[in-house]
Amino acid sequence: MCGFVAVVELTGRPVEEMPLRRMLATIVHRGPDDAGVAIDGSVGLAFRRLSILDLSPLGHQPMETTDGHLTIVYNGEIYNFVELRAELEKLGHAFRSTGDTEVLLAAYRQWGPECLARLNGMWSFVIHDRLRGVLFGSRDRFGIKPMYRWTNGRQAIFASEIKAIRASSEVPRDLNPRACAAFFHESRLDDTTETFFAGIEKVPAGHAFELDLHDGGYRSWAYWDLAAIAEADDADAPATFAALFEDAVRLHMRSDVPVGVTLSGGLDSTAILCAAARERRRAGAQEPLMAFCYFDPKFDERRYIADTLAQTGARLVELQMTPTQLWDSLPRVLAYQDEPVHSMTALVGFHLYALAAANGVKVVLNGQGADETLAGYGSYFHDYWYQLVRGGSFRQAANEINSHVAAHGGSPRRHAAQTLRHTVQTMLGGNRAYRAAADRRRRRNASAEAWIEPELTRHLGETGVRQMHLRAVLERSVVDGPLPLYLRVEDRNSMAHSIEARLPFLDYRLVSLAFRLPARWKLRGPWNKHVLREAMRERIPESVRTRVDKMGFPTSSREWFRGPLYHRLKEVIHDRTFREQGMLRADALAEALEMHRRGATSHAGKLFAAAQFHLWRTQAG
Repeated sequence: MCGFVAVVELTGRPVEEMPLRRMLATIVHRGPDDAGVAIDGSVGLAFRRLSILDLSPLGHQPMETTDGHLTIVYNGEIYNFVELRAELEKLGHAFRSTGDTEVLLAAYRQWGPECLARLNGMWSFVIHDRLRGVLFGSRDRFGIKPMYRWTNGRQAIFASEIKAIRASSEVPRDLNPRACAAFFHESRLDDTTETFFAGIEKVPAGHAFELDLHDGGYRSWAYWDLAAIAEADDADAPATFAALFEDAVRLHMRSDVPVGVTLSGGLDSTAILCAAARERRRAGAQEPLMAFCYFDPKFDERRYIADTLAQTGARLVELQMTPTQLWDSLPRVLAYQDEPVHSMTALVGFHLYALAAANGVKVVLNGQGADETLAGYGSYFHDYWYQLVRGGSFRQAANEINSHVAAHGGSPRRHAAQTLRHTVQTMLGGNRAYRAAADRRRRRNASAEAWIEPELTRHLGETGVRQMHLRAVLERSVVDGPLPLYLRVEDRNSMAHSIEARLPFLDYRLVSLAFRLPARWKLRGPWNKHVLREAMRERIPESVRTRVDKMGFPTSSREWFRGPLYHRLKEVIHDRTFREQGMLRADALAEALEMHRRGATSHAGKLFAAAQFHLWRTQAG
């Protein structure tokens, strides 16, 4: 796991070394073990290394082929590199190192851009291909590893983090008002390629690109598309899923440094820890796995974790932090994140990785991706019921709703009414006049937000027609959100402590299977992630496999903002510079804080958004 910067002077002038090194210095946390710079005329590549595979100097980057035709900087892990290496050796390739970087370089040399389809892993990389005169680059299928891009027509910069690009004197400091409007009015983060900084954009997940070094032409294309996965039932889906999952965890355990797991007590992290423990036993390992957790007293999952520890023999390491300690770390977290975050849960993740680092662990497995691919959020039930109603399966929809209510509570009549309303609104969404009226209403409601300056509303983007059946909603969850946000937060939180986060549920084989399976394998009665639950029979504690509630490192921020964090929020909102920054209205937010403190209503979301934005913007400049 590492970080890189690539600079291309599109006018043909030579890249200057000192500005390149200055950009690289901003991401030293991503790779404290080694550094390297390679400049070849108008192309400059710089790299920081976190040694995970092949800890020897042979893993140094930028890495060049022996003939000098190709040079790579690469952030990530190719989990099937052992198998790829064997295949490439049969084709005549020889290797000096034992890691995956040289294998990736050889794969590109053998198959060109088509090598991407053969990779199982997480990655972002650029290759200077001197023979073809291009800079070729790619991000993994889901965007687990980051890459940002900026250009002014004279220079192009690619980097692992935004801060590295902004360290260039060429890059303007302007904020992107569209990102700010989406964040404040609709709580949207990371759902487009845009960032909070004007002109800096993400290279899209599942894409590759080529920058022509002769004429500056830039071409980008998708090499992976969830929508292209055809649905096909599998009567033995749980067994198929279980076998793939075990293999995914096996591959994700490949490491030359210690591996740990974050454990919340939920289905996903429990499945990973149990599979990792089985893999360790097969390998004959003696030391127990370390599992890192956090408990908010209001969301205590200790009994589930106790069952998992009893089965796996893992050693639990618990994060102990007060609300004020978490809050006081917010500026530091935002400095690593480069952009605002979604909630105080992001702060918990930051400190869990610090805890792992303090215990000598450099690789941590966690369960990101399962919810968005296997329908783990409560909102997906309504999308499934809508799908049944839209398909004419009214009786089945009623049975599903009744079964859900029996386990989760609520009113069957209310769920049914909401589903029918959802159906009508979706059908009307295809009508241009209805969409125009809905958009006008959306903008009026946004303008009425007393805590946001009305000027920001005009930067809200348009809303398009969206299919609302479960498959389409899950596709959007993976491609647009919330998964891209969670992956960004996970990457920055882990890399802040020089930790590699690995996500077995985003093995592309598992995701492909999940999207092939019909909806009934995801949601059934009261159960979400149905195929995973069936696959984990006798593999994880039954108490976890059959639990219907969901938590996952939550925090009691609503109560904290009324109690121990009230004065922290008040200090931010009443800070003189808060009023000077525009966009937000301090008086309205101060009133909202007092109403929240009295318990008249909850404004926890807007208060956190406003306070963290001020802290972030103050240090971002």
